[in-house]
Amino acid sequence: MKIWDLPTRLYHWLQVIVFLGLVITGYNANGPHIQLGLGLFTLIIWRMMWGFIGSETSRFTQFIRSPKVMLQYLRGQSAEGVGHNPAGGWMVVSLLFCLLLQCISGLVIAGFMDNAPFADIWLTDGLFDIFYLVHSALFYLLPILVCLHVAAVIGYKLCDKPLVLAMVTGYQAKFTAISVRFESNLKALLVLITAVLVTIAIVALS
Repeated sequence: MKIWDLPTRLYHWLQVIVFLGLVITGYNANGPHIQLGLGLFTLIIWRMMWGFIGSETSRFTQFIRSPKVMLQYLRGQSAEGVGHNPAGGWMVVSLLFCLLLQCISGLVIAGFMDNAPFADIWLTDGLFDIFYLVHSALFYLLPILVCLHVAAVIGYKLCDKPLVLAMVTGYQAKFTAISVRFESNLKALLVLITAVLVTIAIVALS
């Protein structure tokens, strides 16, 4: 049955491509690092909005569970539902939070916040140094999180749960009697346009 909509799948693979580009340009300290960062920021805003008003399996309320439920799942004490499992849901939240924080710190470092309201008051040298430290720390933390994510996907594959294929096709054979509510691709496009306008506004006002 179909469990992932097209917008979620597009976001996932676009994020993979952009993230790899950011890692490469970040290590080399050259190339379109800032442009890729703005692209990632747009994708993150898109995904976060889609997490509130998107398709059922894409919504945060569908896959964010309490730590207790996550531990029960890891111990095999709770059944796996459609979409992200409890552990996978927390990985999604962790990655989104760290990526958003990395983008925001990158915007500050690149000077996009210099003309923000009252920036001369709140954007002190000390706060700038904190953003720089955060950006540097996440530069090493994010690849670790990604590796953990990939390791989990490989583990599920070995257990005959092809998560990658499901994120490509949108379908997973395991679930057959569950109905998932999907939002329209037009709605997702309008949300993406909104995210693009947010990024354009930040660049234009910088």
